[in-house]
Amino acid sequence: MNRFWFHTLKNSLLFTLILSGILTASSPTFVLAQQSTETPVSQTGIFITVLYDEPQINIRLGPSSTIYPIVGTMVSGQTAPALGRSQGGDWIQIEFPSAPNGKAWVYSPLVQLSPGTLQIVEPPPTPVPPATSTIDPTLAAQFIIVPTGTRPPTFTPPPSLVVPSYTQPATLYDDDAVPLAAIIVSLAVLGIIGFLLSLIRR
Repeated sequence: MNRFWFHTLKNSLLFTLILSGILTASSPTFVLAQQSTETPVSQTGIFITVLYDEPQINIRLGPSSTIYPIVGTMVSGQTAPALGRSQGGDWIQIEFPSAPNGKAWVYSPLVQLSPGTLQIVEPPPTPVPPATSTIDPTLAAQFIIVPTGTRPPTFTPPPSLVVPSYTQPATLYDDDAVPLAAIIVSLAVLGIIGFLLSLIRR
């Protein structure tokens, strides 16, 4: 009888071990996510603050107000992390998200720098000016039209005005000749005398 219970207990334990092994192999394995080992960037480093007597300052791509363009502005009291300084210390490199590389430069007399030491940072390359198209002088000369001057007409003086001279017509009688009236009167007188003589003869 004891041997029967021993075999029964032995078989039960063996069945339990086999069943637990099967359940363990088929159950999913949960792996805990590893915690990130990256150290967050400290926000307590060196930073700049725009002076309150400056309502707004320009932020440039590099340490020069004549070479590098403006990439943004900051207002009075605004702060930004400082990353470095120029060779002479006149410009400070800061974090500026709107800049092409997230970095920009600010003129140091316009800001207040928190205590600390900044390393000298090399300025970014000078921006290349846009290429200007050059005109081939030989090609341009083909399109240059030289106006041909038209010779103005020469002035021809008008012919001189000829004033006609009127000549007095020749008189039909001579000043020394007997006037025609005297001849007529004489003939009339002679006619009357002849008439009177004819009457007397009758």
